[in-house]
Amino acid sequence: MADTDTVVHQPKGADAASPGNGTGVPTLVASHEANPVLERDAQTRGTWTAYVKTKQFWIAMVLGQTLAICITSTNTLSQLLSNEGTSIPAFQSLFNYVLLNIVYTGYTIYKLGLKGWGKMVLKDGWRFFILAFIDVLGNYFIVLAYRYTTILSAQLINFWAIVVVVLLSFLFLKVRYRWTQIAGIFLCIGGVGVLFGSDHITGFNQYDALDAVKGDLFALLGASLYGVSNTLEEFLVSEQPLYVVIGQLGFWGMFINGTVAGIFDRTSFRGATWNADVGGYLTGYTLILALFYSLAPILFRMTSAAFFNISLLTGNFWGVAIGVKVFHYHIHWMYPIAFVLILVGQIIYFLRQGSLAEQKKPWLGEGQDRGVSGIGTARRRVENPGAVV
Repeated sequence: MADTDTVVHQPKGADAASPGNGTGVPTLVASHEANPVLERDAQTRGTWTAYVKTKQFWIAMVLGQTLAICITSTNTLSQLLSNEGTSIPAFQSLFNYVLLNIVYTGYTIYKLGLKGWGKMVLKDGWRFFILAFIDVLGNYFIVLAYRYTTILSAQLINFWAIVVVVLLSFLFLKVRYRWTQIAGIFLCIGGVGVLFGSDHITGFNQYDALDAVKGDLFALLGASLYGVSNTLEEFLVSEQPLYVVIGQLGFWGMFINGTVAGIFDRTSFRGATWNADVGGYLTGYTLILALFYSLAPILFRMTSAAFFNISLLTGNFWGVAIGVKVFHYHIHWMYPIAFVLILVGQIIYFLRQGSLAEQKKPWLGEGQDRGVSGIGTARRRVENPGAVV
């Protein structure tokens, strides 16, 4: 998807796309009182329902659930591939990075020119390489964990990703959490606890672990990498156009993931089943995962890496809902209750926040002038008070 970001590289605190005032200081926003969006945000901070009454809140909620369904769909397709005798966790993700690279790097070169793209890579490529490296390894270790430990153990350890995101955001991005946000996170986790309780009662998702200690360590490592990559991506997409970030993630991820697949998936690849069904599953997996990677940065901009992670907690519910049709699962009566608890936790997370809530990033300045103006950013709304996203 195309992004309307107008700034790619700029000195910190300056906007190359905004008219200057002769002093080198951008005239985007002279003060928050002079801008209706920033003024409303300042006036509504600490009120209970200022943000949950906005269109942005409902868009963020729907987007979060869309991403949860995307992840659940890719997990379902991975299970179908495994049922066919094709288990190539690193290789099957390679096509996603290739597709992202073709679409978004191609668009980046169109916007910047080949020479401009090369300068961008030389200047900032190392940051995107780190993002891609962490992202690829996070995917690999989480998939690897499921080979050795139970689904219950692996998913419980995935909560560590939320802890990592909150700690990193607090320490490095100057994010300060309200008690309502912490309460919302705990209620979401409690909702997932109800899901696990239902699984325990019904015996669903229960099986012996091949090597629980090894699997749990892999899951812990993968969750930690996810937390780091989510936080880093939120930071990068606030300062760079989406097409640059996603394009670079695809570009570097393609090489890194290809290397990982070449090292670890060679034996599995040779023993894999290849037929029309496998081709269809791989195609669906690639398209849905590419959609996920395209939409996630918008949610990072509109909310945060923390909300992104608690949004994905409904994945268990959607997984069973999809499994009713695909794997003939049965939904236990506790599942809808758990789903509602998670959604209520997400609403509580946004209580007592201003009209911009987490869309306004503390590291970008009061007027958000250090950031890019693009889809989902606070700066876009500051410059265009009528903008929804």
